[in-house]
Amino acid sequence: MFSRFKKPEAGPSASPAAARAAAPAPAPKPGISRPVAAPARPPAEAVAADKEKKRKERLGELKQELHKRLLDNLNLAAIEQASEANLKAEIAAISAEALDEMSVALSKEDRATLNQELYDEVMGLGPLEPLLKDESVNDILVNGPNRIFVERNGKLTLTDITFKDERHLLRIIDKIVSAVGRRVDESNPYCDARLADGSRFNCMVPPVAVDGSLVSIRKFKKEKLGIPDLVRFGAFTEEMGLYLQAAVSCRLNIIVSGGTGSGKTTTLNALSSFIDNTERVLTIEDTAELQLQQVHVGRMESRPANVEGKGAVTQRDCLRNALRMRPDRIIVGETRGEEVIDMLQAMNTGHDGSMTTIHANSARDGISRLENMVAMAGIEMPLKAVRSQIASAVNLIVQASRLQDGSRRMVSITEITGMEGEVISMQEVFRYERLGVEPNGKIIGRFNATGVRSHYSDRFKQWGYDLPASIYEPIN
Repeated sequence: MFSRFKKPEAGPSASPAAARAAAPAPAPKPGISRPVAAPARPPAEAVAADKEKKRKERLGELKQELHKRLLDNLNLAAIEQASEANLKAEIAAISAEALDEMSVALSKEDRATLNQELYDEVMGLGPLEPLLKDESVNDILVNGPNRIFVERNGKLTLTDITFKDERHLLRIIDKIVSAVGRRVDESNPYCDARLADGSRFNCMVPPVAVDGSLVSIRKFKKEKLGIPDLVRFGAFTEEMGLYLQAAVSCRLNIIVSGGTGSGKTTTLNALSSFIDNTERVLTIEDTAELQLQQVHVGRMESRPANVEGKGAVTQRDCLRNALRMRPDRIIVGETRGEEVIDMLQAMNTGHDGSMTTIHANSARDGISRLENMVAMAGIEMPLKAVRSQIASAVNLIVQASRLQDGSRRMVSITEITGMEGEVISMQEVFRYERLGVEPNGKIIGRFNATGVRSHYSDRFKQWGYDLPASIYEPIN
């Protein structure tokens, strides 16, 4: 079995380590007796693991050979029209014929595994395909061909899935980026793209990536989490949900702030569920991730430059054009550059209820980040004028955070109340208080009101949202 792929026996050119292992043990010196020890046997688990590793290596070598034969025999032009069942049957027939020619016998389970992997190589993304289908996986992170990590429930773990080599990984990368009309090579060693299912893809290849190509895939969530779902998961409380419903319905301008992977987009999606169906909403993103439920939604996505360096469409271009399309609300997936100027102007000029996300560690840091983005845009404005623009445009900052145990929490809801001199005045309405850590590392905490009545209570009443005073009372 596997005679074609069997490694040659160690001969005269065996490694020094093997030679030392094969050499006879030195004779004991006269007068010194040594106890004869029984040869140590490896544990059964180690033997089984080694056997499984060799089995996977052999299957990998077989898959590589069969993949070459598939490319020679399959009509690649007709594959796109073929159904999944027909294509799998064709792959199974070609691989069975090839295995017979190679005199290789496989168990039914190994043959089914091999055929599925071959199908993934031809139609999918090879070794990454099972991870993309796994609903429990949130992120896929590839550090070279032999180290693939996944994130489940906020925790990173190393998988036993590998690519054959760097060329195999580069072939899968090229398959992804070419599908969206882009390329990666030495002259353009990185790329940002979107998979067919909406997942966000980013890669960097050598020479920029030193130890092998780097890939990150942020999977697109098919289920749409609403406010009740997030309350059930413990992201925030019902009282905070009532407050946020009033804030969105009353058209307050909201910024969702947080770090990478803290749940900003999920929070923005949930908040958008409170927007009325009669309103026209335009969304602007670098990679389309928002899943709005309203009837009247226009989605826009920025576009990078082509191979010749032309044709780029930035978020700022989309935002400027959106202002001419009679939007009631504008939602920017993430504000990270010069589009902040147009975003603040839109919030200040009749597009109340607009929302966006930014990367920041706190509400106060979020304000500083907005100031820095305005400065980086090259707008020469006095700092007081910039802060005045921010204070009049932004009403609410919702701070999301991913804690050490992987859980995501809405750690703060802060209102911007105006200017005091040259400083933007803010007041925190709700916060998450950490109380301790369980032995298993899970963080113990609670959501609590600060005791401060909302600055927008009168506005809530005018819009028909008379929130009870009890939601602002802190828990002692």
